[in-house]
Amino acid sequence: MVSLYPLIQNETIKMLKKRRFLVVVFILALLIPMFTYAQLKVADTMRKQFGTEDWRVTTQQQIIDYTNRLNSSRVAEEWKKVLRVEVQRLQYALETDINPQSPNAVTFTRTFMENAVSLFIPLLIAVLAADIVSGEHSSGTIKLLLTRPVQRWKILLSKLIALLLFVALLILTTGILCYLISGIVFGYGGWNMPVLVGYEVVGDELSTANVHAVPQWLYLLMVFGLAWFSSVIVACLSLMVSVLVRSTAASMGIMLSALIAGTILANMVSSWESAKYLFMVNLEMVSYLSGSLPPIEGMTLTFSLAVLSAWGIAGLLVAFIVFTKKDILN
Repeated sequence: MVSLYPLIQNETIKMLKKRRFLVVVFILALLIPMFTYAQLKVADTMRKQFGTEDWRVTTQQQIIDYTNRLNSSRVAEEWKKVLRVEVQRLQYALETDINPQSPNAVTFTRTFMENAVSLFIPLLIAVLAADIVSGEHSSGTIKLLLTRPVQRWKILLSKLIALLLFVALLILTTGILCYLISGIVFGYGGWNMPVLVGYEVVGDELSTANVHAVPQWLYLLMVFGLAWFSSVIVACLSLMVSVLVRSTAASMGIMLSALIAGTILANMVSSWESAKYLFMVNLEMVSYLSGSLPPIEGMTLTFSLAVLSAWGIAGLLVAFIVFTKKDILN
């Protein structure tokens, strides 16, 4: 019996030799400074526009702007629902005297992850995972791999574990790069800044009955924990597609298409209730923490966790059944 450790070690080395992870890190290192600069320009623009750095003034102006848009007949009713919830959230922040967007490295890091978890991070994971099995077909190493005296399920399990290790490393690397790079501009403080959590959207209203403040380091852990879970599901489904499709290009194309379609659907499917069972629509779970309106009415954090878990389990079952039963050598 061959233990899993050398198999995992072998898969890890193979992924490192492909240098895709280094490419992903390079992309992050290139884009994060751009986002940091963009955030700095936004702050400068708001300071010039309002003539003050007082967050209360800018927040009050945001409320006025949103209210004016609510009174406009040109704004769709679906967007008005989002704006009503956002106005209530900003008003509650003013009442509790807690700045929802204090400029510092920690705030930038969690904001970046909140915005990246629905598409950017899943796309990077799809790039990492697309050829984890299909690449063996393309290079012809699948025959050599399967002629070894190792059970097929162990081979696939080792690939899965190696992939999940790189997913965790990607999330960790993203957080470290965001903090280090943005801290140069915004400073490295903000760990103990209070952040409001516990918002609940009931219909078109934002319930603040369970709202309470937590230190930002704890909120950051919640954001990264939910982002990690969403990323794991994307990795499991990418593994399944890589098993089902022998072409790396096709594998990557399928996952990229599904993820991009999910982003489009999230902005269009409010009246298509069945769409809430699609995994792509449920990836942005961090939005529940801030009280944002869900893509489809009735969706909750528990619901999204359950839907994503079901997709992940189903994807792994299909991957293991096909990999162990299918005549891959022909």
